[in-house]
Amino acid sequence: MKLAKTIVAALLVGTAALAHALAIKPYTPQALAQAEAGGQPLALHFRADWCPTCRAQDKVFQAMKSEKGLDLTILSVNYDTERDLKKRFRINSQSTLVVLKGRKEVARLVGDTSADDLRQALKSAL
Repeated sequence: MKLAKTIVAALLVGTAALAHALAIKPYTPQALAQAEAGGQPLALHFRADWCPTCRAQDKVFQAMKSEKGLDLTILSVNYDTERDLKKRFRINSQSTLVVLKGRKEVARLVGDTSADDLRQALKSAL
């Protein structure tokens, strides 16, 4: 019984830790609408598979997934296919990161691969 309680406690702690970390998910209109309606911090990464700068940004974001204090979601947006979303956010280049707190844009970076700059932009929504 004691072992079972220990396992359950460890699972709960692990789940809580995951709930408070940077998450990277594919863009869906529903995910964006839900975050905006709830006033949640969110980033849109307009990226393309063929873009070397986007791939460099992806590596930086992956490395940040375990950092404390980055409790938000990045939605990975396909730059080549999401034309309406690009128009809505006035996106002119792949490798653009738009950081939102609810519906308000709080930061924007284009072509930046600096971990410090990307981290600072993400934290601006928290």
